[in-house]
Amino acid sequence: MTKNKKVAFSGIKPSGEITIGNYLGAIQYWIELQKSYDCVYSVVDLHAITVPQNPKILNDRIYKVIAWYLALGIDPKKSIIYIQSHVPAHAELTWILNCLSHIGELERMTQFKDKSHKYGRDAITVGLFDYPVLMASDILLYNTDVVPVGEDQKQHVEFTRDLANRFNNKFGNIFKIPTPLLNKNTARIMGLDNPEKKMDKSSESEANYILLEDDSEKIRKKIARAVTDSKKDILFDSTRKGLHNLLTIYQSFSGLTNSEIKNKYTGKGYADFKKDLAEMIIDKLAPFQKKYNKLIADRKYLLDITKEGDKVANLIAEKKLKEVKDKIGLI
Repeated sequence: MTKNKKVAFSGIKPSGEITIGNYLGAIQYWIELQKSYDCVYSVVDLHAITVPQNPKILNDRIYKVIAWYLALGIDPKKSIIYIQSHVPAHAELTWILNCLSHIGELERMTQFKDKSHKYGRDAITVGLFDYPVLMASDILLYNTDVVPVGEDQKQHVEFTRDLANRFNNKFGNIFKIPTPLLNKNTARIMGLDNPEKKMDKSSESEANYILLEDDSEKIRKKIARAVTDSKKDILFDSTRKGLHNLLTIYQSFSGLTNSEIKNKYTGKGYADFKKDLAEMIIDKLAPFQKKYNKLIADRKYLLDITKEGDKVANLIAEKKLKEVKDKIGLI
């Protein structure tokens, strides 16, 4: 970590495969942040187990997240890449912050309300209820200045700010107050089968998403079946949600402007557009997939990368945790 740079923190749960939505909506931006921030990128496996996981699948997915981080361009020479559960300070600070957190504010968290509505309140675990406190610990341990998040995660960062201020006001200024970093140019990719909701790697339907590791045939089929409408012209119109989502994906991968895309498809229909979009995604993902396939075949190398990251993360986190313990009177 350098003194003249601000710190950015984020992470991905190994609770599902990584989609183009994760890449276009988050990881692509994280890669750019490495140019101007000290970046800390975690594989947040403790967050993953707030819902039931198959142990073998979870283990595989942890390696996959590490491999994708590297394949997509997160550089271990520029960023700290580590596994959350390898840094005990996360769980320990979570308990301390639990003692400052209020049940009412956790009940108001959108994720808790959504899951309670979907599964029933009695089916929700304490871990899922406590998810925002663990996320606050993740952020606060590393003297984080900014947290790159989508609009759906902004509430959790605001909660983190409240907790940090609450602690600082009671015990003295220990925690930096982090700021959510919302990149308005970052694409919000919606589900291919339901453009009303965000593309979700945990979706029960494979028609919802395109995975970074999907082969060309799968990508062609998923794009061909993606929801559109009964109209024929290809143009940006936010009220035509299915088409608008596909155009957003096209624009994100191509870098073309709205007018350039409109002109390119004047007089053409969905079949031409979808065919071109599928081929573009295939071409863009190909070099990433090649790197990923090489990386995932060498788990020892992936562990070596995270061991270095774990070591640095533990040094930073333990120092912050000791400051916290001293302030609250623990020996």
